[in-house]
Amino acid sequence: MAGNNMRFFESGHLTNTSLKLKSLDLSRNPITVFRITADILPNLTWLNLRGTFKKRQVTWDVRTFLGNVSLLDISEVRLSLRYMTSLLASVSSSLTVLRMDKMSCSLAELINISCSIPTMSALQLQNNKLGSINSSVFHLCANVKDLDLQRNQINSTDEGAFRSMKELKVLTLSDNRLQSVPVATRNLPNLMELDLSKNKINALHCDDFANITKLRHLKLNANLISALPSCVFKDVTKLEVLKLQNNSISQLNTAFKMYLPNLKQLHLNSNKLVAINHGEFGGLRSLQNLSLHSNQIKKLGMGSFLGLKNLTDIHLQLNMIDTEQIAGGVFNDLINLRRLDLSNNHIRYYNSRPLRNPPFLHLSLLETLYIPSQRRRGRSQLPSNILKGLSNLLDFTCRNSQLVWLPVDTFSYTPRLQRLDISSNEFQDLSPALFHPIKDVRSLYISRTRLGSLEFLKDARLGKLNFLQSKRNVFSVISEDVLESLPELVYVDFQGNNFTCDCDNAGFLQWVKENNKTQVFDAYSFECNYPLQLKSKKLLDLDTQSCTVNTDFICFISTTCTILLFMAMSFTYHFLRWQLTYAYYFFLALLADKKRKNQQTPHQYDAFVSYNTHDEHWVLRNLLPKLEEEQGWALCLHHRDFEPGKPIIENITDAIYGSRKTICVISRRYLESEWCSREIQVASFRLFDEQKDVLILIFLEDIPTRQLSPFYRMKKMLKSKTYLSWPRAEGHPEVFWEKLRQALLTKEMLDLKPLARGISHKV
Repeated sequence: MAGNNMRFFESGHLTNTSLKLKSLDLSRNPITVFRITADILPNLTWLNLRGTFKKRQVTWDVRTFLGNVSLLDISEVRLSLRYMTSLLASVSSSLTVLRMDKMSCSLAELINISCSIPTMSALQLQNNKLGSINSSVFHLCANVKDLDLQRNQINSTDEGAFRSMKELKVLTLSDNRLQSVPVATRNLPNLMELDLSKNKINALHCDDFANITKLRHLKLNANLISALPSCVFKDVTKLEVLKLQNNSISQLNTAFKMYLPNLKQLHLNSNKLVAINHGEFGGLRSLQNLSLHSNQIKKLGMGSFLGLKNLTDIHLQLNMIDTEQIAGGVFNDLINLRRLDLSNNHIRYYNSRPLRNPPFLHLSLLETLYIPSQRRRGRSQLPSNILKGLSNLLDFTCRNSQLVWLPVDTFSYTPRLQRLDISSNEFQDLSPALFHPIKDVRSLYISRTRLGSLEFLKDARLGKLNFLQSKRNVFSVISEDVLESLPELVYVDFQGNNFTCDCDNAGFLQWVKENNKTQVFDAYSFECNYPLQLKSKKLLDLDTQSCTVNTDFICFISTTCTILLFMAMSFTYHFLRWQLTYAYYFFLALLADKKRKNQQTPHQYDAFVSYNTHDEHWVLRNLLPKLEEEQGWALCLHHRDFEPGKPIIENITDAIYGSRKTICVISRRYLESEWCSREIQVASFRLFDEQKDVLILIFLEDIPTRQLSPFYRMKKMLKSKTYLSWPRAEGHPEVFWEKLRQALLTKEMLDLKPLARGISHKV
C-alpha cells in the first residue's frame, strides 16, 4: 500500500472482522485522517509510516488497538509532538524497534519518550544532523541494546554520551565526521559491535578501545588511518571481525603479533602495505579469512604467514607480487588454506620446465586457486608442475595470462578439478590429452582463446561437463560429434564466433532447435560470417533441407566406385585373362554334362498341374478324372504330391523338372496369385532352356489381352505358342480332351489357331 497517494486510513473502511496481517506498509502516503477504532489488526507486528502525514494537522485516533506492534518506522513523519506522543503511546506495550530517520520535530524529546518505553531495545536515528551528542540525549535509554546513528554529521561526543546505556551491544557511528575514536565508546562493558567506518579518523591510540572487552566486531574501514600502534588492540582480545580496509595503512607495527587470539576475519585490503614481514600475523592463531588485496605488496618471504595454520581464505590480488616472491615457500605455513587469489600481480613464467620448488606444494587442502590477469605484458607459459601438491583443487583460473599453450600434464596433479577457466589466452589449439586427468570437470571456460575448432572435445573425455563457455573464438563449424561427446551438457555459450552458414553446420542447427536438455545462450543472435552474401544473416534462419542429400558426396562415391571397378577389370584382364578363359570353358563342359544327365533321367510324372486354389474344383472334377482315370496320365498336384517340410519354391522346381510337361490352368485368380506366377515363371525358364514343348496353357476364362499386358512372358508365349480355352469348348468337350491328350503325347503342341479366328481351330 506504499506510495498510493492514500489520504484516509480508517478501520471502518476495511472490514468489520479481524485481519490476519502481520506487516502493514503505508509509507509515502499523504494521510490526513488516521483512525483505528476497532481491533481489526490484532496480529500486526510491523508498521511502516515512513514519509506519511505531510501536514502537521491531521485527525489522529488510534486508541489502544496497536498493542502488538514491535517494529515501528516513523521516519520523515511531519506530525506535531503531541500526535507523535500519542502514536508512541499506542504501541508502548510491545515496541522493541523504532526507526526515526530524518525527523523534523524535537528529536531529543522523541528520544526521551521512546526510551521510556520499557520494551524498547533498538533505536535507529539516521540522517538527523545531530552534529554533537551531549550526555543528556540518551540518558533515559538504559534498555537500548542497538543504537544506529549513521549519517548524522557527528563531529564530537561528550565523554558520558553513552554512559547510561549499560545494555548497549551494537553501536553504529558510521558515515559521520569523527576525527578520532570517541572517548564515549570506552567503558561499555556489553558492547559487541562498534561501527566507526566512513569517518575522518586519522590516528589510533592505545586506549581507544579500553574496557570494551566483549567486543566481537570492529569496523574502522574507510577512514584516514595511516599506522597501527602495536598496543591498539590490547583490550579487545575477544575480537572476531576487524575491518581496516580503505585506509592508508603502510605499516602494521607488530599490531597483530599478540592480543587477538580469537580474530577470524581481518580486512586490510585497499591500503598502502608494501611488505609482509616475518611473523607479521603471528598472534592470529584463529584467523580464517585474510584480505590483503589492492595494496602495493611486493615483498613476501618465508614466515610471512607464520602461525596462520587455521587460515582458509587469503586474498592477495591486485598487488605487485612477482614470481620470486612465491617461489621461496611463502605459503608453506598455510596448511589448511582452501582459497588463494593471486590474480593481477607480476607473476609470470617464460618456459614450461618443471620447477624445483613448486609454490603450492604444501597446500594439499586448497580448493580454489586464481592466478589470472598478470600485469607484466608479453606471452608466457606455465611450468608443467606448478599445480603439484594440489590434490584437492576444485576451481582453477588462469584467464588473461597471455599463455600460448599448456603442457599436457599440467592437470595431472589435480584429479578432482571441477571448474576450469583458461579464457582470454592465446592457445589457438588445445590437446585432448590435457583434459584426460580431470574427468570430473563440470564447468569449462575457453572464451577468447583464438580456438579454430572444438574438435579436441571429442577425445577430451569430459563426460560430466554441464557448462561450456566458448565466446569470441574463431571457429566456424561445430560438429555433431563434439556435441555427442558431451552428454551431460546443460548450458553453452557460443556468442561472437565466426559461423559458416552452410551444410557443415546443419547438424549443429538441428541440435540447437530440437534438444530439450541443453540451453544455448542467445542462439537467436548468432550471425553468419561466411559466405559473404549471407554475412550478418541469422544462423538459425539458414535452410538446411538441401543438406539432407549431399550430391557432391554421391558423385564422389560414384566416381570412386567406377574408377575402382575399371581398375579391377584392367587388373583382372591383365593378370588373370587365361585363368578366366579356362574357367569359362570348364563351366560350359559341366553344363553340357548336366543336360545330358537330365535327358537320360526318366520323369516321375507326365505333367505337373499349376492352378489356383479357387480353381481346384475344376481340376478335381474335370481335369483329374479325365487325364488320370480315363487316359492314364500320372499327374503331379501340389496339395497331394509336394514333400512336407520342404521349401515351397524347391517343391515347385522339383515338380516342374520332374514332369515331362507343365499344365497351367489360367484364370483371373491365377494371374493374381504370387505362387502361381512363380510356377509359370519356372516353367517358362525350362521352356527356354530346353527348347522343347514342355508347357501347356489352359484358359478357364476369356481374358482380354489388355489384362495380360503386365504378364510379359505369358503374353509373349501366346503370340508364338498355341493354347486351350475351356469356355470355347462347351459345345465340343470331347475335342478339348482329345487335343489335350495329343499335347501330352507329342513333343510340340498342335497347331491351334488364335482365339480370334474361330472355334473350328480352337476348343
